[in-house]
Amino acid sequence: MSVDIGETIDAYVTALSAPQDEALTAALDSTKAAGMPPIQVPPTLGKLLSILVKLAGGTKVLELGTLGGYSGIWIARALKPGGKLISLDINPHHAEVARQSFARAGLSDRVEVRVGPALEQLPGLRAEAPFDLIYIDADKENYVNYLNWALELTHSGSLIVADNVLRGGAVIAPKDGDEGAKAVHDLNEQASTDPRLSSVIIPNRNGRDGYLIAYVN
Repeated sequence: MSVDIGETIDAYVTALSAPQDEALTAALDSTKAAGMPPIQVPPTLGKLLSILVKLAGGTKVLELGTLGGYSGIWIARALKPGGKLISLDINPHHAEVARQSFARAGLSDRVEVRVGPALEQLPGLRAEAPFDLIYIDADKENYVNYLNWALELTHSGSLIVADNVLRGGAVIAPKDGDEGAKAVHDLNEQASTDPRLSSVIIPNRNGRDGYLIAYVN
């Protein structure tokens, strides 16, 4: 029987650096039970997010795309005392499942889930900016819009992180009609050339996808 070395390595790295506890596994179980798609970040990316939050200052973080609250738990746990995570999601059902996940993890006091289209909510966040880190993991068609808003809502030294930036290689030469792949490709291009950013794309999920990390200069 052949062994998938990629899966073996993922399991090894996860066991060592991103072990799951009861609150994290409960968030995954609740997401599945609620009929939501299993598209949450892998544990190692969750752990990386927690480290990046600490490196960025860990006071105010904005997340675009809440889903069931799994990534939000990793982020919120890394906040400094008194820190706050604002997480935006268009789906009220997702938001409610996530709120329950945050409550189980004892994080309700530092997380606020807001419901509605992100592009409608972002202008109102100017009063709460700047954010130390903005994590983008929402509808791909608006990735460039989200990046532009992230640049407006951060400060020098902030971090901007975007997930799903390789999409199985579809972003390399987006096909006609694949607006999501085209938008992510445009985000990658802009992040690599914008003088306000220093960015890198790191492949994950056995190279099938990747995430972008950008430092605001």
